[in-house]
Amino acid sequence: MSTYVLVPGAGGSAWFWHLLVPELEARGHEVIAVDLPAADESAGLTEYADTIVEAIGDRTEVILVAQSMGGLSAPLVCTRVPVALLVLLNAMVPVPGETGGAWWANTGQAQAMAEQAAREGRELPAKFDPEDCFFHDVAPEVTAEALARGEDSQSDRAFQEPWPLEKWPDTPTVFLQGRDDRLFPLPFQRRVVRERLNIPVDDMPGGHLVALSRPKELADRLEAYRIRHTGPNVS
Repeated sequence: MSTYVLVPGAGGSAWFWHLLVPELEARGHEVIAVDLPAADESAGLTEYADTIVEAIGDRTEVILVAQSMGGLSAPLVCTRVPVALLVLLNAMVPVPGETGGAWWANTGQAQAMAEQAAREGRELPAKFDPEDCFFHDVAPEVTAEALARGEDSQSDRAFQEPWPLEKWPDTPTVFLQGRDDRLFPLPFQRRVVRERLNIPVDDMPGGHLVALSRPKELADRLEAYRIRHTGPNVS
């Protein structure tokens, strides 16, 4: 049996994974969805990594899945505990010394987002619209539940700290991108990941919140990665 450890993006809420968790459990695995201290202004990437490491404990055969901003903290975990596989999902990929705040301009995210909207024949809203950017492919009832919960707070500190590692960890790493992601478009991610990690970007249907829009398909993809990297007899 493997243990899937799921790291959310900005806002740090484990709720993001609530549809994926039963899909992975049904396939015979332990699943830990981590709540990060995102609202805590005293907590930065080290504290996020501390939280994830504590959740892992002494478990082995860990598959660490990091969504979006989770790409900043999950690699730190890989230097502290054994991780069989790191799966980056629609994730930010930092370089040493770069802050999460600088990542956006350094990678050209805003231009890529505008170019993607133009390719799709959409106009970007004058003011950032989470429903338009994040929930365009999420079922109405799930969207309603998410909006009813309110926006999860995210402190600035984790975006202000330079990324502390000198290089990417040696942990086997794969990258999976939703091809309908409006925030981090697929062509943008292919370029950034090639430049920064020199690994391929796999893609699947779905937007930025693919764990909410396509949990079963995502579970299938994660299981395929697990089998490829740890073998079919682990579960």
